[in-house]
Amino acid sequence: MARRLATPRERVYSGAVTRIFDPAEIATAFRQEIRAEIAALGEPILLRGFLGTATGSTAAADRGPSHTYAEYTRKGCDDVGVKFDLVEVPRLEIERAIEAANADTGVHGILVYYPVFGTEQDAYLRELVDAGKDIEGLHRFWARCLYENRRFLDAAKTKKAILPCTPLAVLKLLDAAGATDPTAPRPLAGKRAVVFNRSEVVGRPLAAMLANDGAHVTSFDIDGALELVPGESDAGHLIRETRETRASALAGADIVVTGVPSKTFPKVTGDEIREGAYCVNFSTQKNFDDSILGKAKIFIPRVGPMTVTMALRNTVRLYLNATTRA
Repeated sequence: MARRLATPRERVYSGAVTRIFDPAEIATAFRQEIRAEIAALGEPILLRGFLGTATGSTAAADRGPSHTYAEYTRKGCDDVGVKFDLVEVPRLEIERAIEAANADTGVHGILVYYPVFGTEQDAYLRELVDAGKDIEGLHRFWARCLYENRRFLDAAKTKKAILPCTPLAVLKLLDAAGATDPTAPRPLAGKRAVVFNRSEVVGRPLAAMLANDGAHVTSFDIDGALELVPGESDAGHLIRETRETRASALAGADIVVTGVPSKTFPKVTGDEIREGAYCVNFSTQKNFDDSILGKAKIFIPRVGPMTVTMALRNTVRLYLNATTRA
């Protein structure tokens, strides 16, 4: 069901209006639904979070955002009625801790706060989490479902596949902002989108999800651009090489999403975007210049509250998948 934000803030520049959406408002609507689902289950859901600890000043600094995310998770769990068990474990022991949680039938969801090592070893840990308890949707099993556009796990369509939290948060916010047609088979059909960030955790799956929903997507990272277009019928999207430039892609984009965690990223300006564009920033860094205000139709400056909410939504889905007979 589509959710529209009724009272966004507005910024007026040179007589033009840009509506600025607070993701916390739409997150509240989703949490009401999640709360009702959990209340109807009859037994508590337990989510276990893991914070890997290490020694040294650099390691301590790296854990700052993870602690913040863990606190947001705790508050979200308290809000909807999920039991949250946060475990701080030496990072060299986190592998065994994850395996124990995988085997524990009393644990319904697992959330690892990255970075743990900040290397390829983190990718190994993501694969170590049982896909049936991976509420962030980062396991290769869920990635395959996404890239094949497989939305259910069974022929009867009783068990839903889950999607990675931050990309899903972006899509739900775009939906709430009115960028989609919820009555269409592909709600973003005919739209052109630009995504700056092609990480395996957020940027790449986000571009794929936009294309699966019908958008023509140009995906940028430091290695250049790729083009993602919808496949036929319900098939997954297609990926092509492209010579599209930043300037030409932005000039034609209905939707611009940025997630570049660098202060050196050249901010997207009002001169670059088309009038009436929907602009979303999911980076901790400011990726848009203030000059987009008055040119963009919608600006969503952050997605954090919705990311946590989508993690809770995934927790319920995984619980239902595990307890529903095909």
